[in-house]
Amino acid sequence: MAHVAIVFWSGTGNTEAMADSVAKGVREAGGTVNLIQAGDFSPADVESYDAFAFGCPAMGNEILEEDEFEPMYDAVEPALAGKNVVLFGSYDWGTGEWMESWEQRATDAGLNVLDSVIANLDPDGEAQAACVALGKTIATA
Repeated sequence: MAHVAIVFWSGTGNTEAMADSVAKGVREAGGTVNLIQAGDFSPADVESYDAFAFGCPAMGNEILEEDEFEPMYDAVEPALAGKNVVLFGSYDWGTGEWMESWEQRATDAGLNVLDSVIANLDPDGEAQAACVALGKTIATA
């Protein structure tokens, strides 16, 4: 089973709750996992993991968080080419366009994006279950 890095940024706790559910799914599938705040992850860390889950809420006009998450992601994205990745995050308004844009960006950069999950505000039971399934997907890919 995979050793998975779950790298996330959360302002209100919603994306952190999603990260916890993804970690639960990884463990249930027999994988190992490290939950890592975005500011604590760098390109040098990529070699230590088999697969990756990145979590970031939609900010402003449906974009990734610009002060901590986006700079980290910009730095590590080139090192992730060919790696299995899942994406997740929460949003307050809009349609989830930030996730569609993020998936396309990751795919264009050569990442193997297996799936994604979004939740409107606080992840409800359905979103939590989808995150657990996301964790199982990345652990067994």
